[in-house]
Amino acid sequence: MVASPSGSGEWPAEPGRYRLVASLACPWAHRSIIVRRLMGLEDAISLGIVDPLQDDRSWRFSLDDGGVDPVLGYHYLEEAYLARDPVDGIENGVSVPAIVDVPSGRLVTNDFPNITIDLGREWSAYQRAGAPTLYPDELRDEIDEVADGVFHDVNNGVYKAGFATSQARYEEAYTALFARLDALDERLQDRRYLVGDHITEADIRLFTTLARFDAVYHGHFKANRQKLAEFDALWAYARDLYQTPGFGDTVDFDHIKRHYYMVQTTINPTQVVPLGPDPSAWLTRHHREELGGSPFGPDGTPPAPLPGPLRPLGPIDM
Repeated sequence: MVASPSGSGEWPAEPGRYRLVASLACPWAHRSIIVRRLMGLEDAISLGIVDPLQDDRSWRFSLDDGGVDPVLGYHYLEEAYLARDPVDGIENGVSVPAIVDVPSGRLVTNDFPNITIDLGREWSAYQRAGAPTLYPDELRDEIDEVADGVFHDVNNGVYKAGFATSQARYEEAYTALFARLDALDERLQDRRYLVGDHITEADIRLFTTLARFDAVYHGHFKANRQKLAEFDALWAYARDLYQTPGFGDTVDFDHIKRHYYMVQTTINPTQVVPLGPDPSAWLTRHHREELGGSPFGPDGTPPAPLPGPLRPLGPIDM
């Protein structure tokens, strides 16, 4: 991971200078897409979407015309990594999200936990009117505490279970995952959001895993004690977020399922992609507004509707 907080001066807030490269399939990258949209930073930081399928050079821009990112001029994200460090640039792999300096074409950071915090704090001068405060000072300790448990047992926990190579490791991850989900379900019985009365970093970090749970993790990663849709508060909470502008309109179930089922061939060697579950369930009533609170804070407003799809409409290899 290349850690370069914007406060360090390596990528000072400067509209038009950077490109966020992300995958709609990746939960870690999905966080940054949500925050960029909630903050209204579309005109300040451009967005490049990679193909959900990878080859031996990892993330590629094959959905764009000619297979070339129209801003960076790259075929592969690894080119930004190598522009930063031609010798060891891809030694630790090529990951998303990635912030790329457009003038130089160099990777600035792929530090996914701090990218979202920086977009919410360091770029405040360029945020839209009515943008929520996602990491308020008075709630920071509680957000960090909740997010830490979510990271270890849920965000990363599904991967620990899915890629376990022994029964003992799998059972350990499985047990921790569902213990944490049970605790979150209990926490959300009488509160609309994880911390405070509006959306924070904690909710964004949990949502991207929940959005993939029934479509991928339940079957593909053997996280199958129960589906998300079989939880009480947690499923209603997830639907509440999904129906909030900035969340559901950034979810792409097609990219999600194709990536996991077609790329991770050690788990799914046939590369057969399931047709379900039916995404219309995400639009059913949740009644979470009865708990009070407001998604964007007392003075906040929703982001404007998306003018079109987030992703290029080029072909996806089968």
